[in-house]
Amino acid sequence: MDLISYAELAVLLINGPDRLESPDGVAALLSAAGRPAEPCRATRADLEALRELRGELAEVFESAAAGDERAAVERLNALLVRHPVRPQISGHDGNPWHLHLTEAGRLADQYAVGAVMGLATLVTELGVHRLGLCQAAPCRRAYLDTSSNRSRRYCSDRCASRANVAAYRARRRNVAPVA
Repeated sequence: MDLISYAELAVLLINGPDRLESPDGVAALLSAAGRPAEPCRATRADLEALRELRGELAEVFESAAAGDERAAVERLNALLVRHPVRPQISGHDGNPWHLHLTEAGRLADQYAVGAVMGLATLVTELGVHRLGLCQAAPCRRAYLDTSSNRSRRYCSDRCASRANVAAYRARRRNVAPVA
């Protein structure tokens, strides 16, 4: 089981605040995460729990981006205590037996377990510095740096291009014309 892919759940939750306005928004979040669910499964309690989780996960990324590894790990450990992992063997869609983190509990609990365990795995296998916030002002969206050389600084190609164009234009303005 690739638990690091579960860390993307945290990024999707942090970067999609508008999705937590209604049960349909939660369904859109789950669909984007590759975990489609019926819209009616999400309750108001799920919405509140996911909003709270979003804030807590954002604090983990903020601590990591600030270089405060200890704070990021302490926040993750607190989340692991609040959202204990209950692995379950599953076989579906013609796939061989494999582990799922949980199939029990309310929808928000299932999402939280995946996101928190995914981040914990990424941090222990690759390091806290792999959690980042986009450096393209004013973006600040969360991202996971899974590059081989730990070079990612932007949440998307769009932000990287925008930042590079802005830097190029700033350099051009500062270069005096040759006479």
